[in-house]
Amino acid sequence: MSSNKVIHAIYNDDDVLMHAVHKTRAAHHHIEEVFTPFPVHGLDKAMGIAPTRLAICSFIYGCIGLAVATTMMDYIMIQDWPQDIGGKPSMSYIQNMPAFVPVMFEMTVFFAAHLMVITFYMRSKLWPFKKPENPDVRTTDDHFLMEVAVKDNEAELVEFFQATGAVEVKVIDKH
Repeated sequence: MSSNKVIHAIYNDDDVLMHAVHKTRAAHHHIEEVFTPFPVHGLDKAMGIAPTRLAICSFIYGCIGLAVATTMMDYIMIQDWPQDIGGKPSMSYIQNMPAFVPVMFEMTVFFAAHLMVITFYMRSKLWPFKKPENPDVRTTDDHFLMEVAVKDNEAELVEFFQATGAVEVKVIDKH
């Protein structure tokens, strides 16, 4: 059974890669992953990857930061320790809100940025000391690699990818 084998089709041009991805999807072969040395515009759509929802997370994290800033400033400056600064007593949050706008902005950005980094790393499964999963070191320099699952059609896939313009096609047994 060839269920643990994959094809590594290696390309040296991003346009050829994009054309190969379109052909591969049209032929209904399952693309496991594509490794590139730089972001290729439109590759995610060509592979059929759903749009990211990280922007929604960022908005929610910003709202949490704004709520924390508002609650923090109301408690610290109005409830817990009101101060008479320059003859202007801090009797209500609304009266002092213009002075709090920079803190509200900064906390919104702080929460959105830091929690987005944490979310990105968790979603991408990038942990400290994680071993790299890059199957070919050339994909960090100038080559592109498409990994496709093999389902008892090894010879057909090798021929298919050679016809798409791959400079190298390898069958790899994944353990």
